[in-house]
Amino acid sequence: MLSEKSTATVRATLPAVGAAIGDITELFYGKLFAAHPELIRDLFNRGNQNAGLQKQALAGSIAAFATHLVAHPDSRPDVMLSRIGHKHASLGVTREQYPIVHKHLFEAIVEILGDAVTPEVAEAWDEVYWLMAGALIAIEERLYAEQRVVAGDVWRDWTVAARVEETTDCATFHLTPADGSPAPGFKPGQYVSVQVELPDGARQIRQYSLCSAPGSPVRSITVKRVHGPAAAGPDGEVSNHLHAQVSTGDTLRVSAPYGDLVLQDSASPVILASAGIGCTPMLSMLEHLADTAHTAPVTVLPADHALRTDHRALTHKLSDATAHFWYEEAAEPGDHAGRLDLTGIPVAPETKAYLCGPIPFMRAAREQLIAKGVAPADIHYEVFGPDLWLASA
Repeated sequence: MLSEKSTATVRATLPAVGAAIGDITELFYGKLFAAHPELIRDLFNRGNQNAGLQKQALAGSIAAFATHLVAHPDSRPDVMLSRIGHKHASLGVTREQYPIVHKHLFEAIVEILGDAVTPEVAEAWDEVYWLMAGALIAIEERLYAEQRVVAGDVWRDWTVAARVEETTDCATFHLTPADGSPAPGFKPGQYVSVQVELPDGARQIRQYSLCSAPGSPVRSITVKRVHGPAAAGPDGEVSNHLHAQVSTGDTLRVSAPYGDLVLQDSASPVILASAGIGCTPMLSMLEHLADTAHTAPVTVLPADHALRTDHRALTHKLSDATAHFWYEEAAEPGDHAGRLDLTGIPVAPETKAYLCGPIPFMRAAREQLIAKGVAPADIHYEVFGPDLWLASA
């Protein structure tokens, strides 16, 4: 993969680049958006940019990729690349955009590191960039081909067939293709991107997990409204738009389904652990398990979420399933108060576990699952937003 010459150069310069990568990515985004304002308006998540999350994720992924190449020059960090590739495909990213990123990223590297960027250093890091870019382009074009769409052309109009108020903060939108054609298939756990036009003309995009099963005649997403100071800015602008402006009969622009947190087809026991709105991909998995009459043990572990009734109903459809609910304060008899605690929860051998929620929740759940004998390779997770866990791993 990485040439022997470049491996030595990257190994020698990685500490300096790693120490400055935060400054590099901040300058990079400033340069990129100054030259291409349409990208921050219509492609990048303004909320993540405002909070600095995208900068952290990019810095972490570059550092993680380079570190992996130095340690294992004949392989790639495929898990990280797959996750990024799925997210890019859901946004409609194309190969033509990678030279644009390259130009402004390397301008930022030279500006921050100055004379330390010799021709040899520039050549080595250029090789790192194009190895990563080439791998992502190949993944994304394969994903487009699987959905039978032209690269980048992932958008279709969908009609809101029904809107259901789950709570004051969460609404479910049931969607059908506006042109009446069959809905594209998806795998339990995947998400779609939703693009909305905001009052300032920006076409902002956010990802929402599909919470219906693949066999359902409609595609459903549940959107949690962002409250507080963030709601007045870019952090909550799409969720608040959907809650305030989108009703039954309206049209939404929705991408093809993507995402690499998917329920594996196996007869193994399953654990579905989630917190908050992270329950949505788990609900799709649970419905699929019920539809396919899964017989191995299924343990559902939702914490502080909005779709309790659905979880209970689907759990009851399975022959060997239990649900344990955690809340800050127990809402009903049998609920658990406080944080997820697996001390008294049986875990069957060869269990496959799926996690979705805030990173601290998933870290704690993963540690407890490993302590109970679940193999690390059998624990899968999804992060809503930039994957700061994987980038920092």
